[in-house]
Amino acid sequence: MPEGAPVVTHPLPARGCLLGFDFGLARIGIATGELETGLANALATVADETNTARFAAISRLIGEWRPVALIVGLPHPLDGAGEHTLAPHCRRFANQLHGRFGLPVIFADERLSSVEAERDLLAAGVRRWQARKKKLDAAAARLILQHFLDSHRHAIS
Repeated sequence: MPEGAPVVTHPLPARGCLLGFDFGLARIGIATGELETGLANALATVADETNTARFAAISRLIGEWRPVALIVGLPHPLDGAGEHTLAPHCRRFANQLHGRFGLPVIFADERLSSVEAERDLLAAGVRRWQARKKKLDAAAARLILQHFLDSHRHAIS
C-alpha cells in the first residue's frame, strides 16, 4: 500500500455502491460502481475552483449514492521509477475524503486511465475536443473503478 494511504481495516461487503475518483488539480472525475454486479459507470466531473465547492459537490453525491467505500486513483510513473508528481496530491485528497466522510478509502492504480478514456470516447464517436474534455475525467474515473472492481472480484473468487 502506498505510503500515507488510508488503511481499510475491514473487508468490503459483497454488496454495496462504490464511488471512484480520478483526482486532478483542475477537475475531479467521479464514477459509481456496484460490488455485486462488478460494473462501473461514469457519473460526474467536478470542476469547481474552491475546495469548499468541490467537497460540497462530492458530499451531495455521497449522500445520494451512499457508498460503502471510496476508490481513489493513484498515478504511478510509466517507468516505475520514483513517484508521480501528482501522487502526493492524490494522497492528500484521499485523506481529506476519509476525514470528512469517515468512509474507507482504497487506492487503485490509475496508470494510463486518461489515455484509455480518451480512446474510448473517440471510439464512441465523441469527436470534438470540447465535448471529450467535459467527459474525460468521469470516463477515466469509470476505468479506475472498473479496474478495481475487476481485480477485487478476481481476488475474492
